[in-house]
Amino acid sequence: MARTRSPLRRVLAASLTVLATAATALVATAGPAAAATTPGIDVSRYQGSINWTSVRNAGIQFAFIKATEGTSYKDPNFNANYVNAYNAGVIRGAYHFARPNISAGSTQANYLASNGGAWSADSRTLPAALDIEGNPYSGGYCYGLSTTAMRNWVQDFLNTYRSRTGRYAVIYTTTSWWNQCTGSWSGPWGNHPLWLARWASAPGTLPAGAPVWSFWQYTSTGAVSGISGNVDRNYWNGDRSRLIALANNTA
Repeated sequence: MARTRSPLRRVLAASLTVLATAATALVATAGPAAAATTPGIDVSRYQGSINWTSVRNAGIQFAFIKATEGTSYKDPNFNANYVNAYNAGVIRGAYHFARPNISAGSTQANYLASNGGAWSADSRTLPAALDIEGNPYSGGYCYGLSTTAMRNWVQDFLNTYRSRTGRYAVIYTTTSWWNQCTGSWSGPWGNHPLWLARWASAPGTLPAGAPVWSFWQYTSTGAVSGISGNVDRNYWNGDRSRLIALANNTA
């Protein structure tokens, strides 16, 4: 995710690229050329000041924007990015970087919903995303939680976010982290869109039980007009009309 550019993230991404195997289902493996996809990005303060009009003119149609982390951090660029993306015609969504070892899932979901992650049916606001991945801090790859405790934490977050907003949150994760740290839990995928992180030429194998990826972060070194330096690039697995339907909860 755009939160940081740590060596851990790059090592994990490289490992995913080497270890991922091709899924048998076409929907899990289809690259951008095989079906309609919609281009997007995700950003945080690390991208600095963004010219959102240039971003939209470059063909970018959606953006996930970092809002919060844990229980006390709000991205200093979130307010400007969230408003300016909307005004430029970019479909935007907030995301929360999870810290499961410092507070309950409900606490962090409430913090997100109260600090930019709320939702409105305006054709340009997506349900917020829970960014849950390998721990970049101390406390272990799975944040020191058992698979049962991690499932309970995630479910607590998802339930609380839905109670606050009426929407099912998007879940950003990697296949390897999800399968290891939740014990290949398939519970959320019936309702919660998967935002898959895999920096490669194809999505590869999906987390256990996920029938399809909705969003795919396919590189951390993208280039987009209006943004200085690298930016994460993504696809939505469908056309813009379907993305607007997700934004408006009419999909």
